[in-house]
Amino acid sequence: MGREGEHHTDSEPVLEEHVIDVYINDRLTMKLICIPQFLTELVLGRLLTEGIIETVKDVEQIYICEHGLRARVMLRGNKSENETLQATVADSHPQAGRVALDGGASQESFTETTPSCCTGNHILNDYFLTQKEVKPVTPIPWKASQIFDLADRFHAGMSLHRQTFATHSCFLAKDGALLFQCEDIGRHNALDKAIGYALRHEIPLTECMVYSSGRIPTDMAMKAIRAEIPILSSKASPTAEAIELAKEYGLTLVCAARRDRMKLFAGPEPEG
Repeated sequence: MGREGEHHTDSEPVLEEHVIDVYINDRLTMKLICIPQFLTELVLGRLLTEGIIETVKDVEQIYICEHGLRARVMLRGNKSENETLQATVADSHPQAGRVALDGGASQESFTETTPSCCTGNHILNDYFLTQKEVKPVTPIPWKASQIFDLADRFHAGMSLHRQTFATHSCFLAKDGALLFQCEDIGRHNALDKAIGYALRHEIPLTECMVYSSGRIPTDMAMKAIRAEIPILSSKASPTAEAIELAKEYGLTLVCAARRDRMKLFAGPEPEG
């Protein structure tokens, strides 16, 4: 429909929301609203950025059900007595990891956390959350050209965004090389997927940088800090609180990063 009242009927692709329930040691702990791609990476990344695990070695096994509706995570050292399944990590595609999951999880100690992207993601209990101190990250040298390259990659577009204009994206790079790219409904999910990919493939996050399509409030900055990622960059802007958090924890924060300019809010100046 146009401003002058003209209108016509057409059809176009519309993004569909996918919901996955995450059970940790048989407790329903998270409900994630996402797109059904890289589900294993999403779960692994979320476990790390919520402080539930510190490394991928803390995870004994992950199963994704046939339709990607449930994930079952067993943490190392907390295996239930009646658990007899062999440890494995399911493939990212929801059709892989064909293991039916039980639904008898407890929901005591109920808490609810809604991230600033407002995609409806919830944490259903705080049983697995820890109070361990968050450590500062170690800055690494970087070049402006590395950020510009990621901005160029973002400008080239992602498949779902080209069709629906309804996704955020995230790019993971190391030493100037693009290692992984993904999309999701929310920017938090996309960042978690990039982090989960690095965990799954034993890529040292301490040597990586990420580029996000979304704004950077404190929860996005804290995800990078918990993952020990030294450089967080974004096409969008940060909040004042995120800038202070980045300065406090040594995170290099580069925002408003476009193909021809960027703004350094925290961290060392680029080389060259």
